[in-house]
Amino acid sequence: MTNQIAIAIGLAVALFLGADALLFDWSNTLFLARKFADMIEWMAFWR
Repeated sequence: MTNQIAIAIGLAVALFLGADALLFDWSNTLFLARKFADMIEWMAFWR
């Protein structure tokens, strides 16, 4: 991964988080965090 690609991905994530905070009151980020926690718990079960 080049520096340009890493910066572009970082900016895209920052823009998504900023838009989610301003427009949707963190609802999308909270949903994804909860689903990620569920996935980690499910994967730990299979380990």
